[in-house]
Amino acid sequence: MAKIERFEDIEAWQDARVLVKGVYEVTAAGAFARDFGLRDQIRRAAISTMSNIAEGFERGSDKDFIRFLYMAKASAGEVRSQLYVAIDLGYLEQQRAGEIIDLVQAVSRRISGFIRYLKSSDRGERKNGGQLLRKSETRP
Repeated sequence: MAKIERFEDIEAWQDARVLVKGVYEVTAAGAFARDFGLRDQIRRAAISTMSNIAEGFERGSDKDFIRFLYMAKASAGEVRSQLYVAIDLGYLEQQRAGEIIDLVQAVSRRISGFIRYLKSSDRGERKNGGQLLRKSETRP
């Protein structure tokens, strides 16, 4: 049975990592790169999405983890909102912005699914050194 033993094993974190890379790529050139306020804010929000997943996992309790997953989801929403600002200002082409928006929505859905899984669990606090079952696993 595969376990989530490290935050790096969490699919939502892996997706958020891809999101961070995409945000850095689209903010590194042109007018977007020169708009320091928006550029830095969207980068911070993307990093916050990824970091809150990791920090929540490392807290060791499902209750804390869920709280941090909600913060990660909120940061993902912030990224999406800022992408619309970038579109409106002409910093991003609609197609490229749409790709990043699709990615951030996928991250949000993945986080929501993980929250639902943790809330539905009857395990209480994590056991076995903080390991979590993957969604696809069945519990005895």
